[in-house]
Amino acid sequence: MKDTIEKRRSVAQQYMYFGIAAVILAVAAWLPLPGSFLVSNDAVLTAEGRMSLAILFFCVFLWVTEPIPFHITGIIGMIAMTLAKIVDINTGRIVNFNEIVRLGFGHNTIVFFIGVLTLATAITKSGFGRRIAMFIMTITGNKTSNVLFGFLFAGCVLSMFITDMAVAAMIMPIARTICEEEKLVPLKSNFGRALMIACAWSATIGGIGTPAGGGAPIIAFDMIRNTLGYNLGFLEWMLYGVPAALLMLIPGWFLLLVFFKPEMEYLSRSKEQSKEELKALGPMSRNEKSTAAIFLFTVFFWISSDFISPLIGVSIGAAMPAFLCTVLFFLPGVTDFKWKEISRDMSWDSIILIAAGLSMGLTMFHSGAAAWMAETFLGGLFVLHPFMQIFIAVFVVSLIKVILSSNTVTASIIMPVIIAMVLGRLDQGADIPAMGLGLILPISLSLSWAFILVTSAPTNVIPYTTGYFTMMDFAKPGIIMTVVSSLIMAVLMLSIGSLSGLLG
Repeated sequence: MKDTIEKRRSVAQQYMYFGIAAVILAVAAWLPLPGSFLVSNDAVLTAEGRMSLAILFFCVFLWVTEPIPFHITGIIGMIAMTLAKIVDINTGRIVNFNEIVRLGFGHNTIVFFIGVLTLATAITKSGFGRRIAMFIMTITGNKTSNVLFGFLFAGCVLSMFITDMAVAAMIMPIARTICEEEKLVPLKSNFGRALMIACAWSATIGGIGTPAGGGAPIIAFDMIRNTLGYNLGFLEWMLYGVPAALLMLIPGWFLLLVFFKPEMEYLSRSKEQSKEELKALGPMSRNEKSTAAIFLFTVFFWISSDFISPLIGVSIGAAMPAFLCTVLFFLPGVTDFKWKEISRDMSWDSIILIAAGLSMGLTMFHSGAAAWMAETFLGGLFVLHPFMQIFIAVFVVSLIKVILSSNTVTASIIMPVIIAMVLGRLDQGADIPAMGLGLILPISLSLSWAFILVTSAPTNVIPYTTGYFTMMDFAKPGIIMTVVSSLIMAVLMLSIGSLSGLLG
């Protein structure tokens, strides 16, 4: 009886959230506003643009309160934008449902993400990921501070080419095994806290290294190429992403050791035991060898695509290598994986969320609402020193993610707004690299950060489920890590950007 009452209360509360979201939509769409507020610089917020913003606010509230899954909220938003008859300010036509679907689900970002998830699933399923992680353990030895750095470094490198969620899922079981072997008590062991948070942080940090690091970087990378019109290469992203990730490892390691000083200096497990465990895995299976070969081939194809494209006269981009790797896994004799097995373990709700987020974000972009938001809330950034521009923009976006509770959702909302602002400056004669990438690229890199809130990314939730740390344990060092990372990003962009010519 009590369970039934609680369930009814829960359902009532969920519908209450829908009611509040509807009120937010109505206020945002129809509250009388002065004409001066609706015009910012040259950007005008039309009635249709207000409606697209209102629908976005409606969805944001549902994303934060989560009465229904994230991806289902995205689908509701797409349907609402269709019924609202959003007008494309460039063509003057109403954007119909087919076009809204095509903006997201027909986007090559979806193909890219499917390929990356297939690769990540195969690496986990074959055992290749575990073998890499165990190899790292044979290097770090049994000193707790070294083990902690080893997990940070291993997760960072892996998540540059595999989605951060998959990396967290790979290394967390190894960390939990260590905690259990050492008889570390959840919520009482400092080393247990630090090690589990390191599983999340390592994947988050490494995710900025390349566009393949997660859903948010994939969205940002593709919007820069297709919406902004700047042919950003995979290697060009890495020029900034890899140094940023490596520089963030040291303060991340230091903060975890300061906040959660390990209660012992050495583990009881010796380096020799780790070597024995790695040896016990036996020789690599056919699936592991094939997965390793396909992984290396895909990474090579990504990195060299900018050089290969001119030679063959066809633009390769990032999506084609990712999709090609999907094909290679299922060629006769390559592996014994079945598509049903791989697809069953893939995160299809993440794919739907990315597609729906793209659909709504790009529809808001075409309605002119993104340009108005950019000029109203971010236009003043350009009067500041470039260092402060980058630092404030990156830090503010990191705080926005605390509210939105999803890196992918944040990317879908923020990228159209930032790009609209840059395009507005281009109309005034600005140069894309100087005015655009100098601000867009650091924001894009930071979209996969999730240092403060556990619920901001599945990457954090995976180690959180072990019970070794609380949300407050995660947030305390995470706030400082966010500030430090924002400073690192600003310094890095100014230094490498100046040397590469990006910032003049």
